[in-house]
Amino acid sequence: MNTPIHDPRVPSADACVLRNLVDHWAGQRPQAVFALFEDGSTWRYDAMRTAVRATAAGLQALGVRQGDHVLSWLPNGPDALRVWFAINYIGAVCVPVNLAYRGAILAHVVENSDARVAVVHGDLAERLADIDTAALETVVTLKGAPPAGLGALRLLDDAALAGDPDAVTEPERPIQPWDLQCIMYTSGTTGPSKGARSSYVHLYSISHDAYFFLRDGDRYLVNLPLFHVGGTVATYAMLLRGESIAVVDSFKASDFWDVVRDTGSTVATLLASMIPLVSKAAGPEGVESPLRVALMVPLVEDTRAFGQRFGCEIYTLFNMTEVSAPIISGLYPAPLGTCGKAREGMEVRIVDENDCEVAPGTVGELVVRADRPWALSDGYHRNDAATARAWRNGWFHTGDAFRQDTEGNFFFVDRMKDAIRRRGENISSFEVEAAVSAHPAVKEAAVVAARAEHGDEEVMAVVIPREGQTIEPMAFFEFLVPRLPHFMVPRYLRVLPDLPRTPTQKVQKNVLRDEGVTADTIDREALGLRLKRKTLGT
Repeated sequence: MNTPIHDPRVPSADACVLRNLVDHWAGQRPQAVFALFEDGSTWRYDAMRTAVRATAAGLQALGVRQGDHVLSWLPNGPDALRVWFAINYIGAVCVPVNLAYRGAILAHVVENSDARVAVVHGDLAERLADIDTAALETVVTLKGAPPAGLGALRLLDDAALAGDPDAVTEPERPIQPWDLQCIMYTSGTTGPSKGARSSYVHLYSISHDAYFFLRDGDRYLVNLPLFHVGGTVATYAMLLRGESIAVVDSFKASDFWDVVRDTGSTVATLLASMIPLVSKAAGPEGVESPLRVALMVPLVEDTRAFGQRFGCEIYTLFNMTEVSAPIISGLYPAPLGTCGKAREGMEVRIVDENDCEVAPGTVGELVVRADRPWALSDGYHRNDAATARAWRNGWFHTGDAFRQDTEGNFFFVDRMKDAIRRRGENISSFEVEAAVSAHPAVKEAAVVAARAEHGDEEVMAVVIPREGQTIEPMAFFEFLVPRLPHFMVPRYLRVLPDLPRTPTQKVQKNVLRDEGVTADTIDREALGLRLKRKTLGT
């Protein structure tokens, strides 16, 4: 039995633990639809529970026990959902992996995660042959044969997860709300990607408290990856309520409105880069659709005009993997650019470099804490130094520059860190610099964000060549393509004799950012090299 929780701020296990939710709704709404998929298949709650329990039995047969960490490297779809749910169903910890990861970035995640078992799509598994697989012992390959060249690893196929649903054994102890649910890797800025630890209470605090606009009968279109917090929260928010989701492989502007209509989706998240694309795809006549709510993150449109055109409500919020949407808006938020106001249960401040609160209108760093225990990530997995830096003085430091007006509205200003955000992906300048510096003609590199023609951030590499060496642009870009995820390959290249530096010889990235795309900047796309995401990450 679960121990009763006497703190009213903390939800019970029945209210937030994934296993309990799966069992509850399969009993209460067995024939209700939980998920629709791109291939036309549908999961009803009872069938979903059966699939999850069968997969959970397979994981237990492989030796996975409560508290173990399991890598899930799968594209959006039934497999990604059942593997995630099955891992949590037996009290284990899901570690979703970005489909585009490869090389040193992938090796770091595999090693840092402590995972002994990985469930991997067949088209991705061969990348494991190029890295040190650390503590991994077993790789289950779905949709394809296990690859060769993985040394002493135990290699299994789909049959390994086709267990007997009735053979699932109970966890050694009841799963508690504060237990670790997942480790989600978020791009680092001064080092490798960090694994943000997330409890069931943390996920509940986002999905329940911040997504207040959800209603009975809603269906959430999940077109953001399930290895990102955006896709995860949308899915979990509907499971909490016993409602439904429509899962697609990825966002595609050309068929967005067709997908919304065909799936009956009433709620969708639109990132900034998506908004003009879906507006254009609708054409001058607009569209009729069942969309009831669009969550715009961040806010870059006249919300009332967009809402009137498409017949939907508009909301926005600020969130990141480590927190639980501490800032949310009301309907049709204004003024333009606001993230909203601090929500109930969250304390939000803007502070200077000494953690002293600044006056309204002054730019500083956004820091956050919560009234509810476990409502935020409890730290970065196996990274005590980064945890201490981020959670100093009892507040989580977002590393983002904000300002607040006299009415309590918060506005995102810029990133105080060196992270680059390109079309919804957080990119670590450190990791790109490591790949760029491996080029034989590069002596030193700095990677910064640069504004492209539509206002989005793009990746720029500024390099110093080695003495006597010449950096040929197309060869430079082609060198990086197999070494980095497609979204991390720089679009822009500048070759300089030296980098701007402080008196202590630190590179002044702010100078490079301010200079932006200069006359001597080489544009990869102008050379004809355009990189796009394929069916699976590249």
